[in-house]
This record gives sequence, structure tokens and C-alpha cells, in this order.
Amino acid sequence: MATGRTHRPATRSRGIPEATVARLPLYLRALTALSERSVPTVSSEELAAAAGVNSAKLRKDFSYLGSYGTRGVGYDVEYLVYQISRELGLTQDWPVVIVGIGNLGAALANYGGFASRGFRVAALIDADPAMAGKPVAGIPVQHTDELEKIIQDEGVSIGVIATPAGAAQQVCERLVAAGVTSILNFAPTVLSVPDGVDVRKVDLSIELQILAFHEQRKAGELAAAGTVVPAAARQESAAARRGTAAGQESVADQGPDGDVPAVMPT
Repeated sequence: MATGRTHRPATRSRGIPEATVARLPLYLRALTALSERSVPTVSSEELAAAAGVNSAKLRKDFSYLGSYGTRGVGYDVEYLVYQISRELGLTQDWPVVIVGIGNLGAALANYGGFASRGFRVAALIDADPAMAGKPVAGIPVQHTDELEKIIQDEGVSIGVIATPAGAAQQVCERLVAAGVTSILNFAPTVLSVPDGVDVRKVDLSIELQILAFHEQRKAGELAAAGTVVPAAARQESAAARRGTAAGQESVADQGPDGDVPAVMPT
């Protein structure tokens, strides 16, 4: 069976834009759902709606794959599943190690979607000696002392970091030194990696903050239109007004230089 060590996806060599690559998993998810319902063909409009993009962008993306569909018929669902899976490198086995088996790491280990999408959890690794040997999702946890050996023995090129922020960079450096060239980072920190190593960062708090921004903006638009605003948004607005008033008072109490320390969200 092929491993991630010796086979790399062909997307970059074929000149597929990164934005298109980022949308391919969305198309694959929608197509897989259609395949499971035994839907043989799908139009670009239907597939675009299911993937959350516009149909013109979808057709442009598929043109990079050399797939144009058939007028009046649409796209063959099973063929597109295979085609996109091949472009993403999912028709081969990709062994993955997860480092940091706390609550998040354990949840990732128990996620059932890896195997069906071409990924095999080859090892679970943690720095806590008390965790060594304990099974998580049917896989015994191994100590970080074994990290390099595991990567070499399993031919791992993808590592998942789910450690506390303070340990993430050191773990990252050990992964890279052992031959890992792609890292999925769940630790709340920015990793420094050499050229040739790809890092994807997943930060749930940032995503929630972005959603909070949109909720606040929608609440403001509703208030301006005279629409009833949800209680949570009203409380947020009141808190903001209190903060503004407090800020004005503090400025009034400042000296002539008006030095105020910057306050950043934690």
C-alpha cells in the first residue's frame, strides 16, 4: 500500500490555484452525500448550492481538473468523487500521528471520518508517562520519546499537534526534523517552520470571535431598522455603551500626556 512518504498530491505541479484546492473538499463532501443517496448525476447549480459556492466558480474550479460535465446532463457523481479524491491524494493511504492526547487530541483520535477520507491514525503520542499504553479509540498511546522512531517506521508525513501552546513549537521542530512535511496545528499559537513544510492552523476561538463580529453587526443593523434585537445582542450593546462611558471618564482623569495602556483581547 502506498504511503504519504513517497507519494505527494499532484495539485501544485498541475497549477491548480490554492483557492480552488481549498474548495475541493467542499465539493467532495457534497458529492459523497449524493453518492450515498445513489444520485447518478448533478448539475453545476445543484452542486454549487450544496457546496456553498456559486456555479460559475464551481465550473471554473472543475476546469482545472479537466472536467466540464455534459450539457443537459450535468456531472457524473461517481467520476467526480474519484477525480477530486485523486487530486487531493485521498486514493492512497496517509498515515497520521496525533501529538497531545488531552481532551481535544482524544476527540480527534475518536473521529471516525479519517479512515473514510484516506487517512490512517498511525500513532497517538503524549508527553505524560501516565498516558503511555492507555488505549484511546483502540490505539495505545505512546510516549514522545518514541516520536522519531514512530515517524520513520510508519512513513508519516502528516502530523497533528493538539498540545498546549507552550509545547507546540518544540513538538513541531521534532516532527519536521523527523521528516514530517505537513502539520495540522490545533495549539493556540503560531508555528515557525522551514520552507517546504505546510502548516494549517485550526483555532476555534478565532472562528467564534469572527461569528461574534457578524452577530454584533447584524444586531446593529436590526436596531437601526427598528427591528426587535435579541436579548444577548442588547446586553452586548449596553455593555459597549458602559465601556464607552467608562473610557470617556478615564480619559478625563488622565494627565496632559493622556497615556493609556492598550488593552488587547486575551
